[in-house]
Amino acid sequence: MEIKDVVKEKYGQAALRVATSGSSCCGASARLDGSSVDPITSDLYDENQTGQIPDTAVRASLGCGNPTALAKLNAGETVLDLGSGGGIDVLLSARRVGPTGKAYGLDMTDEMLALARENQRKARVENVEFLKGEIESIPLPDNSVDVVISNCVINLSADKDRVLREAFRVLRPGGRFAVSDVVVRGEVPAEVRRSMEMWVGCIAGALRDDEYISKLSKAGFDAIDIEPTRVYGVEDARQFLSREGIDVDAIAPQVENKFMSAFIRAVKPISKECCGPACCS
Repeated sequence: MEIKDVVKEKYGQAALRVATSGSSCCGASARLDGSSVDPITSDLYDENQTGQIPDTAVRASLGCGNPTALAKLNAGETVLDLGSGGGIDVLLSARRVGPTGKAYGLDMTDEMLALARENQRKARVENVEFLKGEIESIPLPDNSVDVVISNCVINLSADKDRVLREAFRVLRPGGRFAVSDVVVRGEVPAEVRRSMEMWVGCIAGALRDDEYISKLSKAGFDAIDIEPTRVYGVEDARQFLSREGIDVDAIAPQVENKFMSAFIRAVKPISKECCGPACCS
């Protein structure tokens, strides 16, 4: 089964759990099978944010960060969330850009799209549109959005270069790339890395921080910055790794402080040859 099919199945099942049983699709039950606290998904949104949106949007969150808290969003701007899931970051962004702005959510999973649209209805937010599609082929025209956000989704793509090229394409000149994602700092042995990635995101394919910077630069971005928001140590994953038959204490020096959630910023440069409202607005 391809990565894309595994992701679609996993997130479809997660959406159905929230919609039908009311249980959370993130947190300890989804990540660590019984641990009481999930250091990846817990406490990402403050009470002011969660009070603005339906509880089902919060419980459907499978992210590793809070891009809406760190991204600069201005009234009247257009925002695109790659892999929007239950819609939490889209709805929060829509409120920040206001009625003169717009927030798009892009997801490939029918169940998540249905849940997101229901959350939009409950939240009574009009300036939102959820689109079905893949982040490797964004169904929006060139130079059409001001900000691209994403929450722990790009690491799930098997073709990250294409995702970043697509994000660059749809951004207007001067537009911002502002995503939360899982990254790795330094070298980690392949077997250990696979186990840690299973813990971090079940199907994660995290890039090293220098790889992320290189791919963003290759896609055309400037002003690239990676800001760690949560750094994971071996103790965070001890229960999972022990269950996988891994000697946690032996691998600690190879893992400690190398896996992290990070906020990744970049800017699409304004070409000196740019002219006309579609290019320079």
